[in-house]
Amino acid sequence: MAPPAALRLDYVSPLPPVRSGIADYSRDLLPHLAPLCELRLLLLPDQEVEAELTARYATAPLGTPHEGRVPLYQMGNNRYHLAVHAAAMAEPGVVVLHDLVLHHFLLDRTVGKGDAAAYRTELARDHGWIGETVARPVRFGGFSNAAQFALGARRTLARRQRGLVVHSAWAAAELRAEDPELAVRAVPMGIPLPPAADEATGLRFRERLGIPADAPLIGSFGFQTPIKRTETVIRALAAPGLERVHLLVAGELSPYVFYDREARAAGVADRVHLTGFLPYDELEAAIAAADLALNLRYPSAGETSASLLRVLAVGRPVIVSDYAQFAELPAEVAVRVAPGEGESGRLAAAMRELLAAGERLAGMRRAARRYVAAEHDPARAASLLRDAIADLAGRTPPGDRDVRVPPPTSLVWSRLPGRLEVAGATLPWAEGERRRLRIVLENRSPALWLAGERGPGGVVFELQLRTPEGDLLAGRPWPPLPGDLAPGEGAEIVVEVRRPPGPARLRIEPHVLGVAGFSALGGPVWEAEL
Repeated sequence: MAPPAALRLDYVSPLPPVRSGIADYSRDLLPHLAPLCELRLLLLPDQEVEAELTARYATAPLGTPHEGRVPLYQMGNNRYHLAVHAAAMAEPGVVVLHDLVLHHFLLDRTVGKGDAAAYRTELARDHGWIGETVARPVRFGGFSNAAQFALGARRTLARRQRGLVVHSAWAAAELRAEDPELAVRAVPMGIPLPPAADEATGLRFRERLGIPADAPLIGSFGFQTPIKRTETVIRALAAPGLERVHLLVAGELSPYVFYDREARAAGVADRVHLTGFLPYDELEAAIAAADLALNLRYPSAGETSASLLRVLAVGRPVIVSDYAQFAELPAEVAVRVAPGEGESGRLAAAMRELLAAGERLAGMRRAARRYVAAEHDPARAASLLRDAIADLAGRTPPGDRDVRVPPPTSLVWSRLPGRLEVAGATLPWAEGERRRLRIVLENRSPALWLAGERGPGGVVFELQLRTPEGDLLAGRPWPPLPGDLAPGEGAEIVVEVRRPPGPARLRIEPHVLGVAGFSALGGPVWEAEL
């Protein structure tokens, strides 16, 4: 491994005073990383940087040639990273990926600027037909929250880098499972250990909000969105045994949360306290006021929560979702509650048990500080990051490649063009003659046509033999497609049909079980007068 003096870094990130968690992370990291390498800050356009930082470290404008330096990109899921993303797409380096999901960032920089076509192109590039399908309704205002978390919109960025750094083993495993060609390293996030929460400061904060000094107080801190599950917490407050428990929500509220309404509906409005955004000193006081913190999250963007680690650092244990990266927290500092059906009841039980166990709560407070000091020490984190960069710097990026995703199936795809031919039905066909007809079906769509035995979405063949008396084949089983049919493939079945006396018309139409006939899906139909 290269000695520290040989590693030269160009550090590309939002920096204070930008109101970004990654800017705060950088402020804490730089004093410990700089002695381990030759470091230069590349300043982002149109973003202010504190004079203290520009005085302390070498700087240059973003776009300055690297001249042998390794670009280190700090990448997050918001608009403050526009220039970081553009630079990383153009010049391979090492990306510290603070969020596995960059879909919201993609929406902001495309649809947010009126360019739905760019959104569709980029999402299709990263996720194939699935991305293209998700993107189609967006131009008409049809957004899917589920899709924004399910489709990470990071693939092209990741494959253009020499390597990726993440802050949890779970995130590293997710990236490797999705794309084994990526070089990924997991490095802990560095968090300075502050003094323990000041109880007197916390009591004064309670007094200002009218919260009794002896009332159990749980806190949810940071920007509030639906995925933080705070509405579930409010409902849990109404459970038996929690009648004295208060909830402090300290953070700016998203337009998509309605905590006042939820609190009134649950009958706990007098015990729910909303502060809105708090400056840093006030936030410290709010954390000190709480007995227990909540950091529920579902779904997750794969981020390591700096706010969670800061809460632990001052000695406040937490209740977290038993999900994704949060499941890595040890039981000594965190109680895990599974999301999903019954979550409110499980959460109420966990709060009731923990708040009633004073000695256990005190022990978790001490353990929380020890955990952050041992696992998230900034000097240790910087050293491990430096080693990861040195390991990744000489690698060649995997590069762009067509995304490989399973094709859509006939259950969900709305257009199923193909070819249908029938051999053995040529005229003349004598009345009463029984023939074996060979039906050949070719798939010319991008979807996988499922075998008839698969049930809903499976393809079967409807045969009609229409005469003046009606359909002579009505009520008979429809022959199934014998196996799945991939795009470009063909299959055949053989059926027996007896020519009735008099005029008759034979019609053969494939059907998708539970969906429709091929005639409604742009697919082929065969028919002939006998």
